[in-house]
Parts: sequence; C-alpha cells; structure tokens
Amino acid sequence: MRILIAGGDGFCGWPTALYLSKKGHDIAVLDNGIRRQWDEELHIHSLTPIATFEERVAAWQGHAGGTFTAYNVDMCDYDALAHAVSDFAPDAFVHFAEQRSAPFSMIDREHAVLTQTNNVVGTLNLLYILKEVAPDCHLIKLGTMGEYGTPNIDIEEGYITISHNGREDTLPYPKQPPSIYHLSKVHDSHNIMFACRAWNLRATDLNQGVVYGVQTDETKVETALSNRMDYDQIFGTALNRFCVEAAAGHPLTVYGAGGQTRGFIHIEDTVRCIELAALNPAKRGEFRVFNQFTEEFSVFDLAKMVERVARDLGLNPEIQHVQNPRVELEQHYYHAAHTRLLELGLKPHLLNDSVIRGIIEAALAEKARIRTDIIMPTVTWS
Repeated sequence: MRILIAGGDGFCGWPTALYLSKKGHDIAVLDNGIRRQWDEELHIHSLTPIATFEERVAAWQGHAGGTFTAYNVDMCDYDALAHAVSDFAPDAFVHFAEQRSAPFSMIDREHAVLTQTNNVVGTLNLLYILKEVAPDCHLIKLGTMGEYGTPNIDIEEGYITISHNGREDTLPYPKQPPSIYHLSKVHDSHNIMFACRAWNLRATDLNQGVVYGVQTDETKVETALSNRMDYDQIFGTALNRFCVEAAAGHPLTVYGAGGQTRGFIHIEDTVRCIELAALNPAKRGEFRVFNQFTEEFSVFDLAKMVERVARDLGLNPEIQHVQNPRVELEQHYYHAAHTRLLELGLKPHLLNDSVIRGIIEAALAEKARIRTDIIMPTVTWS
C-alpha cells in the first residue's frame, strides 16, 4: 500500500512510519516540525535524544521495505497539503498531525486558539483535499478516548443505540470532553462524520487511550532512529512520568486522589492498530470508530505498580499526592468497549513489571538529562 503519515516526526507517527515501512509499504512522512518548536518555546525536551527529522529520514532509507519519502508541510497550508496528497497519491492517509496535549491547550487563550486552529482547520483542509483529489483514500484519524469523558454508563465504540418515547435509533455516543484539546478532537469527529455522509469518503476514527512505552523494534535499529520520551508536565503521560520520577529520586506525583481511570495502550500496539485499520479499510461513505486501548488503570494503580518495580531495582520512590490542576472527577465509573481491533487480530502487549522495568531503565540510562523542574504541574484548568 501507499500510506501517507501526517505528524510522522512525532511520538506515535515516527514508529508507525518505520513499522509500516518495514512491512514493505511505500511510506511518506509529512510534518512541519512544530512539535520541536514547542519544546523550545516551553523549555522542555525529550529525555531520549532525538535526531533531526532530516537525519531520521536519511537513517531509515537503508532499512525501508518500500519507498520512504518526506514532506515538510503544515496541514493548515491547503495548497502545500494538496500538492503532497496529489504527488504521493496515498491509498491510506494516517492523521497524527495534531497538537495532542490537554495541558498545552489550557495554558492560556493563545494556546487554546492555536490548538483548535491547528487541529480543526488542518483536518478540514484534508477532508476537502480528499474530496477533490483522492476520494477513495482511506482516512485513518487518531482520535482520543478523552472525547467521551467519564460517563456513569458503559462507553461504546463510537455509537450507542437509544430507545426514546417508543422510537429507537443508533446515534454517536455523547461526548463530554475535559479540555480545549479534547474539544478539538470532538470537532474533528463531527467534521469527518459529515464528510463521509455528504461526500462519500471513507474514514476510521481511532479513539486512542494513553500511550506508554518508548521504543519499538524499528526505532531501536540505530541511535538516529530513536523515539522521543516525554516526561514533563505538558506532554508527559502519567506512567512515563512516574518511571522518570522513580529514576530521578523524585516523588511519584499523583494528581489528587489518583482515582482517575483511563484506557492505556503500549506504543507497539499503537503501530499495529494502524496497520490493522489500513489493511481492513472502511467502506465508501462509512465513518467507523474503534476504541484503541487494551487495559484500564487508575492513576494511583499505575503509581503503585511503578513504586513496586522501582523498589525491586534498588530505588526508593515515594508516592506524593499533589493538588489536581485539572477539573475532573477523581473517583468515577469507567468501563469502555474495545473489541473491534481485537476482532481484526490485535494481540495486545499488556502492562506488566517487565514493561515498567524497561521504561525505568530507559530513564536511568538518560538520568543525567532529567530535569525535575519541568515535572510539577503549573498549568491549571481554573
């Protein structure tokens, strides 16, 4: 297949590009480098050193199973994006190219507007381009489980059948997004659903849980291919942050009581899910939704797991509850369906002590680069 991966320089996009390339697909990675610019703006960094986008692409050329090309394009630039799509003529377009941090979107008005503009306008541009240039191309869009919020009923995969006043219909599952970032993803979902209905496009919305882990088999081939590892308060996720804190001798910072429960997925399963969606495309006119996660954990559960593994490694972490900077329920019901990717053949990598040990050891290997001053939350929802 010919697969174009937007956001191909990012934490999920880069390993996905390498994985699919190794499988023999012709790959194009599209990115404008803005994620690296945000690191500079916010004075944060990946714990694992990462090569430049150009160095990464050049380093992979000798390992690619098919052609491997790159476009330096901003998806908000309609003409440049249209040229890339027309030039590469993809069978599938994998869309990771969005600002993906809830805290980033809540820094201030400017960052909220930037998030909504980058995410919603970029996706709208793409939908119009697919309509005009590549109407049969399968859009594989990374959504988020955060679109659903934490309802007091089971979360279904995209749709729910409702009986009301003697009538029944299957409707999009209600959305309760907890941040400006999550709101942008809801807008995307509505826009894509409309485009499939009105223009007969085909799309798969992958509502992904929190991703953990760092490297895949492909990113470990050589140093220049290494994936990024975020642990800061803006882009760092809870499990990776706990592992870095344990390595640094810093308390494991649990926001509030830690009862917040979410879906989680290993980075190796993320890349496999993209492959499964690409090999089993949606039909023309179909907007389908898969919940892309493998397990559910509370934040406090994760902290306890990291604490136990860290002690086995001779470290001495302590769990510290800090004021929750977010407006969210800290104790709640959470049970979400996630069967459709399993039915397509996903065999999950489940979280265990060995996986956690690997993340802590990766952090220990770069311990000299850990900056504890970028860990504690300063961005609040209030």
